Amino acid sequence: MHRGKSALVACAATAALLGPVGIAAADGSVPASAPAASPSAKAPKAPKGAGDGSRGLCKRAKRIDKRLDRALKRLKGPATVRGSVARLTKRVERAKQADHTEVQTFLDHKLTFRRSLVPTLEQRQKDLSKVQTWCAARGEGSGGGKKSAK
Repeated sequence: MHRGKSALVACAATAALLGPVGIAAADGSVPASAPAASPSAKAPKAPKGAGDGSRGLCKRAKRIDKRLDRALKRLKGPATVRGSVARLTKRVERAKQADHTEVQTFLDHKLTFRRSLVPTLEQRQKDLSKVQTWCAARGEGSGGGKKSAK
């Protein structure tokens, strides 16, 4: 019971003290106790670089390229490779032969997406090669390995 009363008293006291400040702030006027911003105040230090993540991209470029290669190799693989377009095509045909319409529809939509993924990844690979050329011209490393322990 005592805690509830003291919390209530504390809230009332805070509201009483901050009440005029809230009114003044809503008024648009600046309170007299607020310090004026000095022109000699230091601005926060700008981050090194353009802030577009180019340094990190240059570091990861080789790893990204390897990942794209693996994905394209898998997608273009034969019907024996998991994740390949050929394997999914075969599954769609089997669903059609078994007269599993819902399964065939689901797999067909999945196949459509997977086929659209191939040109997208090929375009990313072309774009990444341009990025790697740009990074090499700037002297930024495209290290494939992880940083060594200190």
